[in-house]
Amino acid sequence: MSSSPGATSGNGSAGTAKPAVARGARKAEKPQHMNGPLYKQANSNVVLVRRVKRKNESPMKQLTRWFVDNQIGFSFNLLALLFLAHGMPRARDYTSKYFNLSYYNPRTGNYGIGWNDGHPILFCVVLLTGLRAATMEYILAPFAKSQGLRKRKEINRFSEQAWMSIYYAVFWPLGLYVYWKSPAYMNLHELWTGWPDRELTALMKGYMLAQLGFWLQQLVVINIEERRKDHWQMFTHHIITSALIYTSYRYGHTRVGNLVLVLMDVSDLALGIAKCLKYLGYHTICDIMFGIFITSWLVTRHFLYMTVCYSVWRHTPEIMPTGCFRGQGDHVEGPFEPPRDSGVRYLLEPLWDNNGLFCYNETVKWSFLSMLLFLQCLTIMWFSLIVRVAIKVVKGAPAEDVRSDDEGAPDEEGEEEDDVVYEEAAPLEEEVGVEEIDLKNWERRAGVRRQVSPISATTAVSLPGHSDRKELLGRIGCDKQVE
Repeated sequence: MSSSPGATSGNGSAGTAKPAVARGARKAEKPQHMNGPLYKQANSNVVLVRRVKRKNESPMKQLTRWFVDNQIGFSFNLLALLFLAHGMPRARDYTSKYFNLSYYNPRTGNYGIGWNDGHPILFCVVLLTGLRAATMEYILAPFAKSQGLRKRKEINRFSEQAWMSIYYAVFWPLGLYVYWKSPAYMNLHELWTGWPDRELTALMKGYMLAQLGFWLQQLVVINIEERRKDHWQMFTHHIITSALIYTSYRYGHTRVGNLVLVLMDVSDLALGIAKCLKYLGYHTICDIMFGIFITSWLVTRHFLYMTVCYSVWRHTPEIMPTGCFRGQGDHVEGPFEPPRDSGVRYLLEPLWDNNGLFCYNETVKWSFLSMLLFLQCLTIMWFSLIVRVAIKVVKGAPAEDVRSDDEGAPDEEGEEEDDVVYEEAAPLEEEVGVEEIDLKNWERRAGVRRQVSPISATTAVSLPGHSDRKELLGRIGCDKQVE
């Protein structure tokens, strides 16, 4: 039989109840006397556990929180299963689509487009999710702690910005190399030549698919992790960027898509480095890098970017043939007149039909141009915030990114009381034998000094912690709480 924590055993050789703490369903008020993560009232036998309050969490919120906590295991287990299946000859025809580019044309040496391109995109999403979480947890966060960062929010912010800097440090030079190898290098007219041929080189195809996978992964990240002040602006930005990459890929405008990505990535690289320097406390170097960031932002995202928009407006009607086409590679047919009975639905047909109509006319031109200009409006809004930071730097204040760094969420060292709850811990009882009570280890953990009574001195019998008999019995659940 088990006994309650407040009772004593009727037989010294009988089993003794050993209490363990478990989370209870009842809530309690904040205790007056607290010590450590478990809080115990000084005048009662109630143990209170401090928990983060979950305010009416929906099943979807619980699922996203689970995914955030298990990003590494979930991602790499999926990849491990994929590689394991790839080792089976019968499954290789299906799994190889995740590792290889599809629609190779041996006559031209280039690649077409199709639904199988979704496999490497999905592979990139899963791979980047696992790499991001693993790099942040096992490399960047320990490095931040070694540099003196202690607050959870600062460590998370540093890890996020360092990861983005690593990504841009890889993909911006890669995109620049792709642009240098393309016919459109330093020539806006060449952005539009060759159309309606939608085939592309292996380098261009791999780059565009990886970039699309990254931005889709970013859409997942900003919706499952803690939201920033500019969540909806960033969400809109990621949606438009992903849509532009996808539509430029499906319409055969990968040259201009590559150029826009190169113009965008360079300022993001400078921003990430500046923010990492700020978190590490290198304020002077941070201010210098912040100046480089402002300069690169102004030149690439406003001046050079608007020249691309101008080229869309001015050069596309002069170079690109007007009308609709069908097919890919050597089998392109057209031009045809746009269908009159489908409204503007034909504009979306290339997005899902590999051999459907893809057109160029004034409607298509202004559809692309409107998305590019809307993206420019977002960058102008952010630039106005950046100018405010620059004014503070000129006045002597350190550089702070006001776009998204202030999240409004309390840090763990200064949590609001409304964000935590104290739950009453219910005792669990477990029957154990007296021989399982380790008094020596209890004495060592509790810090009780051994005192030898006169009786034990003459009989050579020592009872550890004998002077604290009531405390010992209370700890093992065989006496009432000492008042």
